[in-house]
Amino acid sequence: MQERIPQAGSPCIRQRIVQAAIRLHRKIGFRKTTVADIARGMSMSPANIYRFFASKQAIEEAVVADLLEQVCAAATLAALLSGSALERLAAALSAISQLHEHRLENDSKVHELVAAAVSENWPVALSYEDRIRGLVRTIIAGGQASGELRPGSPLAMTCCLLEAMDGYLNPSRINAASVRPAFDEMMDFCAGALHQAPWGQSTDLAADLRPQAVAQG
Repeated sequence: MQERIPQAGSPCIRQRIVQAAIRLHRKIGFRKTTVADIARGMSMSPANIYRFFASKQAIEEAVVADLLEQVCAAATLAALLSGSALERLAAALSAISQLHEHRLENDSKVHELVAAAVSENWPVALSYEDRIRGLVRTIIAGGQASGELRPGSPLAMTCCLLEAMDGYLNPSRINAASVRPAFDEMMDFCAGALHQAPWGQSTDLAADLRPQAVAQG
């Protein structure tokens, strides 16, 4: 029986390939999964898989994009449903942390793929990080406009916050065995640094980060 050749532009077939890849990643891990395995699971030939994806790496990138899109959506929704700027920051970052930790505990082989993408700076992971950075920066800028958060460069404050929380947000660093404060404890610590200081004690965070300021300190 001759194999039916799918249309290369069909998004439905592309998504089916991604889902087939995820199933195999869960079962045997992404490093052991081959294009032939994916094709076999879909009753297709490897040649037809290559009509939609140029390589195994391209399939893995599509899988990671799908998984990280879920994280972005959860973080954005959590921020929208919260109140003050600090509450929105805590809700968004908590959503990210919980999703990665849940995946580590319940879907470790898929988590391994996401962690590899982040640690190896795959383009899809860098794009995800830009989106999270943009979300956090927008919340911080809004908090500054309302007077809730201290003045300074929103970008610098965003980078400081995400760097401080990296152990809870970066899938390549999340490890149940690591010794660290609870998420809420670390978030409270960061919130204290972001909160508007009493009159006469506010500082320019961007100035604090300049090399000459560090050298003079």
